[in-house]
Amino acid sequence: MPNVVKAWNIESSAEFSLDGPVGEVYSMVVANEMLFAGAQDGNILVWKGIPNTQNPFLTGYTLERPHSSCDMLSFCFVIAFTPFIFKFYSCKWLVWELDTLEPVMTLNDHTDAPMSLLCWDQFLLSCSLDHTIKVWFATGGGNLEAAYTHKEDNGVLALGGLNDPDGKPVLICACNDNTVHLYELPSFMERGRIFSKHEVRVIEIGPDKLFFTGDGAGMLGVWKLLAKPS
Repeated sequence: MPNVVKAWNIESSAEFSLDGPVGEVYSMVVANEMLFAGAQDGNILVWKGIPNTQNPFLTGYTLERPHSSCDMLSFCFVIAFTPFIFKFYSCKWLVWELDTLEPVMTLNDHTDAPMSLLCWDQFLLSCSLDHTIKVWFATGGGNLEAAYTHKEDNGVLALGGLNDPDGKPVLICACNDNTVHLYELPSFMERGRIFSKHEVRVIEIGPDKLFFTGDGAGMLGVWKLLAKPS
């Protein structure tokens, strides 16, 4: 549905049309009582929630794309490392401060398009078509620096993470050779590999050590992470 975001009140069934996006809307995130929507023209639209009013959505701000990146779409942005908003253009992650919606930094260590971000504990992990996974950490001055780079043989499309039954963190990453790799952190020791007929584009974490994968053919995979064999 181009050029609009639709919202419904689940108690009253009232419908609201939020104008402002140009083209299709590819991603939406809710944080700090605000709705963020990434649109086809590369901008992020922001609406602030106003309770107990006839229209509870107040158009507040637009996080505009850089003029040099007019061909990039807003299909990947996240609210992570509160209070930051991350969004990629070309080979860069642009970062806004969540409370002020002001740009604060640019992360440009990747050499090809970044594809996914994962905020986990005190670290931020990013992946890219440049065949790398980067681990970022916050410095004392409030900036972010790449602390470690893990290299893959293929481009990396999506990231997910959960703890195994022994409490050990396991990173799940989908590559564009139709495989999904599982790595134990922080060593990046491989714990397993999933083979798919199509590229896995989405990884979601569920309850009870379950995780879900969605591929380019529309297939949904349901997997359970087991303890490491003794």
